[in-house]
Amino acid sequence: MNLFTRAIATAGFLAFFVPGNPALADPSEFKIDEEHFSIGFLVDHVGYARQLGKFLEARGEFTYDEETRELHSGRVEVDASSVFTNHDDRDDHLRSDDFLDADQYPKVVFEATEYQAESDNGGVLKGDLSLLGKTRPVELDVQLNKAAEYTFGHAEYTLGISATTTLKRSEWGMTYALDDGLVGDEVEMMFELEAIRQ
Repeated sequence: MNLFTRAIATAGFLAFFVPGNPALADPSEFKIDEEHFSIGFLVDHVGYARQLGKFLEARGEFTYDEETRELHSGRVEVDASSVFTNHDDRDDHLRSDDFLDADQYPKVVFEATEYQAESDNGGVLKGDLSLLGKTRPVELDVQLNKAAEYTFGHAEYTLGISATTTLKRSEWGMTYALDDGLVGDEVEMMFELEAIRQ
């Protein structure tokens, strides 16, 4: 092998192993830890205050390449009947066909389609939200809080993520109490989660 050929071979070898090279793309599977998955919402109540609520049961997973910051797939399922606002009658009403119609549509599903990184630790997550039998696009602002191995418990590599978005419930056909202004149309959503690499 002459000097010229050796130089080309060396350059090719280095290019393959330099971080960030697309050839190194190695997406990992992540599963959201159900013990550390919080979904909250805020919605206006007659202009007096915003009602705070949660969904207590949800699960999800995604495939993500940390090197290229490319999301390959992602899915979250929320149990509609797990809605909780600390008031039994109100929660029963939210499960009824006036709102979530949990008997007919037991799952609220988000399917991720694209992640656009805007910095080393944040970006915009795009996807489709299926609710009440309708599917519409949504965007979430995402913040990566931490990426490291746990120093206790399961001791696995984990991503800590916060995300927010604002939905208009009427876009999914949820129009109860809009005309009289009792319940607001905009619903502010908040997500806090830890995802464990598999």
